[in-house]
Amino acid sequence: MKKILAVLFPALVLFSGCPEKKDAVYTIGLFQVNNAPTLQEVRRGFLQALEDHGLRDGVNIRLKMRNADGDITRVHRIARDFVQEKADLIVALSTPCLQAALMAAPQTPIVFSSVANPYLVGAGRSAEEHLGHVTGVASTAPVKETLSFIREALPRARRLGTLYTPAELNSEYYLELLRQNSGAFGFEIVAIPIGNPNEIPMAAQFLLSKRIEAIAQISDNTINASFEVLGRIAEENGIPLFGGFLSSTRSGACAALGWDFSKMGYKTGEIAIRVREGVSPGRIPIQNMSEIKLSLNEGAAARQGVRFSPEIIQRADEVIAAPLAVPKKQQ
Repeated sequence: MKKILAVLFPALVLFSGCPEKKDAVYTIGLFQVNNAPTLQEVRRGFLQALEDHGLRDGVNIRLKMRNADGDITRVHRIARDFVQEKADLIVALSTPCLQAALMAAPQTPIVFSSVANPYLVGAGRSAEEHLGHVTGVASTAPVKETLSFIREALPRARRLGTLYTPAELNSEYYLELLRQNSGAFGFEIVAIPIGNPNEIPMAAQFLLSKRIEAIAQISDNTINASFEVLGRIAEENGIPLFGGFLSSTRSGACAALGWDFSKMGYKTGEIAIRVREGVSPGRIPIQNMSEIKLSLNEGAAARQGVRFSPEIIQRADEVIAAPLAVPKKQQ
């Protein structure tokens, strides 16, 4: 009997473990730092990619989506929670989320998106040479191209202003790029720091007092989430506002160059699917967006004293037309 039990016991253990492995659902922990429009677009694109490839939450995958609402302490807590909950994959939307994921998850696969420069936060050295458990889509904004466009749109402008968030590594990075490239186009840059969204109105007014001729707003998560505030200030003061992300023209910018963040999210989703299928993140090169798009808002431009040439309008990928004036009723 003892010999029979000795033979059967290991088999029973293995048998009892099989259903658990078979029924395990692949868990994806997705998180973002706040509700910035760029991050919302990336998330929508990511979820669309999963849906298009037949992956359904609660059916063949489990999605845990969380938002830190701008609280960096919460960002790190969410990353740690995903590790404790044994997520199979962590999807980090934004630089702060990638930083937190790298600290909390040295082994869990990580796919990132909407990260200005993943190499600054330790994801690797290049697109091909990066950490074995990390990959994703970088979102480095076309800063040089934006400055070239502003020069074309405002031939006489010399002094540009921007706000930035020192607490965001990506914001500091973009400010550095703005300053590095400004001289080639004859611009001087005035930058004012902010600590949180509530400081935007006062900081913007202080920026205007520096005799700037236009706002070339760099992209960062804090300012992007409250871009409408900057749009109203630009309109009230009749100063041109150029956005650092494409959809900023829907929040008050007269023009913006950038990426389609929905497509970026879709590309990120496709990478996540490959990881789920067993491909090591280390074998997937970090990707970049390549198609720069131009969006114009004619109504905002008119209120900010900007007139775009027919050539600029013709090559724009999107033109938000100015609303038609409603004729006054005759008495």
